[in-house]
Amino acid sequence: MSSNQMSSNQTAADPKSLMRSIIQRIATGPQMSKDITLEEARAGMAAILAQQVDPIQAGVFLIALRMKREADDELRGILDAVRDTTAPVVAAVDELVDIVDPYDGYNRCLPAAPFLPALLAECGVPAMTQGAAAVGPKFGITHRAVLAAAGVPVDLSPADAAARLADPALGWTYIDQRAFCPALHGLLDLRAGVVKRQALTTVEGLTKPIVGRTKTHLVTGFVHTKYPRIYALLARHAGFDSGLLVRGVEGGVIPSLRQSGVCFNFQDGGTEQPFEIDPAVLDIDVGVRAVPLPDDLPQTIRPGDDEAMTLDTAAAAQAAAQAGMAALGGERGPTYDSLVFTAALILWHLGREPSLAAAGGRVRAALSSGRAAQRVR
Repeated sequence: MSSNQMSSNQTAADPKSLMRSIIQRIATGPQMSKDITLEEARAGMAAILAQQVDPIQAGVFLIALRMKREADDELRGILDAVRDTTAPVVAAVDELVDIVDPYDGYNRCLPAAPFLPALLAECGVPAMTQGAAAVGPKFGITHRAVLAAAGVPVDLSPADAAARLADPALGWTYIDQRAFCPALHGLLDLRAGVVKRQALTTVEGLTKPIVGRTKTHLVTGFVHTKYPRIYALLARHAGFDSGLLVRGVEGGVIPSLRQSGVCFNFQDGGTEQPFEIDPAVLDIDVGVRAVPLPDDLPQTIRPGDDEAMTLDTAAAAQAAAQAGMAALGGERGPTYDSLVFTAALILWHLGREPSLAAAGGRVRAALSSGRAAQRVR
């Protein structure tokens, strides 16, 4: 057996010895580092989640994998370890859309995506979003912060969140990582210390904390062109029935409102396929890529090495909540167009409408009715 092919008995050995063996292979420089197996990645990540290894070694594990570039099986193994500590809840709905925006939020525009689940619910599609309060390296405006500012409960248990999905008057929910995977949430300080993006950033939105009775669909965003393949690979591994991968602003699920772009999707475990989208198809012409930050937002000091001034995320979240609620009530503007564009994409992807234009008409009718806003209030 080669040095990077460990038996099941070895991967179940002492966590400290296991981590030492892994680090000796993955952290030996760009030419000499070796990939580890799915089972090793799973066991190593499980030991980190259980806090059975030194935090310094945990950080080396994450950054060494990143620097050599994670292999597919390493990402699968890390995802498996995280999902092993997540107990999924089955909601009393046949199909569910799981919307995953970047956990670290936004800092160059106001996010509209926190209000997508309520809009989709009004269109007859149960939907959820997930996240955490503050995640590095961006520490931007998160879904949790925006929805809390809108008065939405953000500290629900998985069972209570699933109950909201089955409630005909609601049909949507937010669930926090602290509730559905406390072991992973407990690593936020470690991840902030690592600074750079790690494999956990890639896998954390694919844990499926709530699933539908028959189908669960992933909707997520990307910026860099290598990620559609990776997200589709991991989504199929996690058992998502379909996936919609949007090249969105700041890596989120909202496409640019100003120019055409490329998305990917897959159905029933198939290979992801690219397709082009154009806001003009939906008569969107607002002259901006995304919802702009208000000029009067205050700045604050983020503690750190340089005590740099940065966006006051609490004030920005309040502004995003106001803009989102206004759009759900039918008020036109960039937030309204952002919701129309992405909700229409999702309805078309799910086969609920034959074309993007038809889906856009259905979404606009839901916004004009004001009933989507009632699902938030």
